[in-house]
Amino acid sequence: MNITRRGFLGVTAAGGLLRAQEGQRPIFRVKVDMVVLSFQVTDNKGRYVNGLRPGDFRIYEDGIPQAISTFAEGAKAPMAVESDGKLRPLLESKTDALPGMERPDAFVGTNVFVLFDTSNFMYKGFVYAEDAIADFVRGLDRADSVAVYTFSRNLSRAASLTRDHSEAIAGLRKAVAGDDTALYNALLLALRDAAKVPGRKVVIVFSNGPDNASMVAPDDVRAVAEDEGIPIYVISTTEVNKDPISSGVFKRIAQRTGGKAYWAKTWQKQVEAFEDIREDLGNSYTVTYYPKPNPNEGFRKITIEATNDPGKKWRIKSRPGYRPSRTL
Repeated sequence: MNITRRGFLGVTAAGGLLRAQEGQRPIFRVKVDMVVLSFQVTDNKGRYVNGLRPGDFRIYEDGIPQAISTFAEGAKAPMAVESDGKLRPLLESKTDALPGMERPDAFVGTNVFVLFDTSNFMYKGFVYAEDAIADFVRGLDRADSVAVYTFSRNLSRAASLTRDHSEAIAGLRKAVAGDDTALYNALLLALRDAAKVPGRKVVIVFSNGPDNASMVAPDDVRAVAEDEGIPIYVISTTEVNKDPISSGVFKRIAQRTGGKAYWAKTWQKQVEAFEDIREDLGNSYTVTYYPKPNPNEGFRKITIEATNDPGKKWRIKSRPGYRPSRTL
């Protein structure tokens, strides 16, 4: 049984409580499988830097250099990285796949989970929000899969993860306005679904902001996203200063998971936010690696350095790290 900060994803708290009551001290072991890491590189003018190779990066985990196993740019298929730095295609055969990559085809494109707030706070802009999301889905790369979830007090899986983007839009169009807002409950459930999917994934939250019905704390949800390596992008339809508490939470969640936060009150700003997210996805690099031995059982810091940026003008945006799984 996995015992981690992602305990919300399936751990039985009763079992842990029982052991504590019996005076038994559980023995934990750390298990770290393949790490999937996505990031973007921009220059000093904010333009994406494309066409880089594995040798253009050094990746460190708590200062320990890591060897890149696979490398991909945008929605392209991942390539295996040989010991000499050369790339070779990953075949779909299980015998050719690297450990943890039994289905290399699952690592093509991005699995996008859209979480749409349909609570009573969203009544005014409901139709415009639907249109902005639909336009975003239409513009995704054909290799990208998308799921559309809606939520108010409860979560509804309007469209399961699919590469048929028209099917996802059809599910979106069936959304109906609800009542109170349980944003963090819904986000936790979306993360749980995303965690089950191999390959690269992101969660996009489209919300008015206030949460008045969740049973979980936002920072606990953020920790789950960090552990699972899932970037969270947040598009808020309110003004950044109107609800400083929600705005602060959105900024923290996005920054700590390698995503971005946007404040887009108008339909045009919402469309622009989605376009920016789509550009991020299309101009990302995705690498995998198997962590070298590391005694740290807590949060492990990930650092990415560019090897051919003599002027140090590039900016690399990625998640700051993760916590390894702890097993009994």
